[in-house]
Amino acid sequence: MGNILSVIAPQTQPAILTGIQQLWNANGIVTWLALLGFIFMGVLAGWIAQAILRAAAAKAQSKSWHFQRLLLSSLAGPANLFATAAGLGFGLAMLTMGDDLRAYALRSIGFLNILCVAWAAYNLVSIVAHALERLTAATASKLDDQLVPLVRKALRIFVVVVFALFTAKNVFGADISAWLAGLGIAGLAISLAAQESIKNLFGSVTILLDQPFSLGDTIRFGPHEGTVEEIGFRSTKVRTAEGAMVTVPNSKIADDSVVNVTRRKSIRRQLDIGLPRDTAPEKVREAVNIIQGILKHTEIAAPLAGEPLTPLVAFNDFGPASLNIQVVYWFQPPDGRLWLAHAHAFNLMLLERFNAAGIEFAFPTQRLYLAGDSKRPLAPDKSPATTPPQG
Repeated sequence: MGNILSVIAPQTQPAILTGIQQLWNANGIVTWLALLGFIFMGVLAGWIAQAILRAAAAKAQSKSWHFQRLLLSSLAGPANLFATAAGLGFGLAMLTMGDDLRAYALRSIGFLNILCVAWAAYNLVSIVAHALERLTAATASKLDDQLVPLVRKALRIFVVVVFALFTAKNVFGADISAWLAGLGIAGLAISLAAQESIKNLFGSVTILLDQPFSLGDTIRFGPHEGTVEEIGFRSTKVRTAEGAMVTVPNSKIADDSVVNVTRRKSIRRQLDIGLPRDTAPEKVREAVNIIQGILKHTEIAAPLAGEPLTPLVAFNDFGPASLNIQVVYWFQPPDGRLWLAHAHAFNLMLLERFNAAGIEFAFPTQRLYLAGDSKRPLAPDKSPATTPPQG
């Protein structure tokens, strides 16, 4: 007691000693023993409650009841403190004391009760985090896995801030309006200074909710096309076919359109086959039949999509130097390597059958006519008109 009083200002020591002396004289030995008994019972009840909850949590863990385990273990510590505070409160209620001292005692008990609630809320955040982890484990995206720790920290910071403000307001009677105004101004300043970071954060949330792509998907964004290797809170990293790593801010992905190449159901191929302009109609018809026959060949037709995406073959246009036959078909599955091998087999088969049928492919040509050639188109006569003789 002497060490404690030595750090107190000398002028306040008599008042404190007088208050303690009055409190001791106002209560008999039985009352003080009752206070000690209530404190002991509160501590004992808290220890028993904590032991029971922890044993129940261990049993739930053995049965893989994760939510029950988290709930019971989260409440073990707060239950111990609550029981101890209850015992202390009952004991203090039996003491005879002044109004100021009783008000202080009530505020102290109230603080302990608020601390119990805040402690329990802080621990129960782990249940929310566990629920989010189970949800994110079912998705292929790693972004939502990274979001879980952020949500857990944000919720716990929120609990601490609310506890501090509530305690300052209701226990110590502080005016927190100025604090709230200061926090609002500080938040505004931070938000203005970190606009791009906040935009990228909301962009990552948009990617998480909409899920336009996942890790490993091939996407086309602006001039870039590649495989998504990482989705972070600020940016998304895409590996191009050339091997370069492109970092795209998430805010730009959220604002612009993204083509997910991986999620296409098939690969559409449009092929224009040109025949020379002087090809006979019978040869054009034969060429169309050959192409249709190739598309029905077992090797070629097996990976092609069915209804309503059946292959199309048509003599569709008269080009400047060729007669055009358009071929459109859809390849499944949408694998670029398999599609390239299929196009190779189709082209090789087409070349072989056209050569066997004597059908030529058109090439860019220019036709020249010699003077006096009977096939040369006649130009309009631009010679000067003959003047009739004058009489």
